[in-house]
Amino acid sequence: MTTTGAGAGGGAGLRARIRTRDGWAVQHAVLTVTDMTGAQVLRAQATEDGSVRTDEPLPAGPYTVIATAVGYAPVASTAIVTASGRAELGTVVLARQGGVELPPPGVWTLDPVHSTVGAVAQHLGISSVYGRFTEFGGRIEIAETLEKSRVEAVIQAASIDTGNGMRDGHLKSPDFLDVEQYPVLTYQSSHLSAAGADRWTVHGELSLHGVVREVDLDLTYLGTGPDPWGGVRAAFRATAELRREDFAMNYNQVVAAGIAAIGTTLRVELAIQAVQGGQAVRGEELPAG
Repeated sequence: MTTTGAGAGGGAGLRARIRTRDGWAVQHAVLTVTDMTGAQVLRAQATEDGSVRTDEPLPAGPYTVIATAVGYAPVASTAIVTASGRAELGTVVLARQGGVELPPPGVWTLDPVHSTVGAVAQHLGISSVYGRFTEFGGRIEIAETLEKSRVEAVIQAASIDTGNGMRDGHLKSPDFLDVEQYPVLTYQSSHLSAAGADRWTVHGELSLHGVVREVDLDLTYLGTGPDPWGGVRAAFRATAELRREDFAMNYNQVVAAGIAAIGTTLRVELAIQAVQGGQAVRGEELPAG
């Protein structure tokens, strides 16, 4: 039996969402379901949003589900179909073929055109304000012993952009970034430590607003592959949480009921593409060494 796309209505059948490691839908993914004898009982293709839904009930019991997609490593799991004839697989994550293999040693230059350096702050205790820096540069030095790899980055403080000129002006003032006195933010790592199959903790120091603090990045490696210009790229996602007071940015405005207008913490969100070899394209010259 082959089912393609989403069904209409009904409480029975198979439900799943197929995603890449960074959350994108895998539109061309296929789920194949076999019983315990190895016989195929169902085959279903994901829709444009990466979801799989079938409506024909399956006999209750255990099944093997294999998720496949061109360019991705297959993933197998066990599904239990309930007495209602339904199985919920939740989110199935596919890694690109060979994606767990780490980037080859050497220098990798950050591509600012295809990377994002962002931060999120809480506003009034009920919502979030998103900002990003538009001018930055950096490099990654992958060592033969991965734990000895290094990350260096320089960010132009005045390039902060939250989509509101008045707010950006305030963030550039001495109340926050004080870009006249501290024109750049820098990050330099000391070493890495493994946190999972494709996750690493980057240990390093962040210089922000004239203060240097140890800051760890939670780094996820997303894979390596060729680009249309003849180069090789590696992709990463990284997050960190900063306390404003640790960097002497103590400004705040208290509104009704004692709620601070701006949260005391910032969530840093990085989406990075790095090109094998090359020189820094934007940002000030990186430190030697």
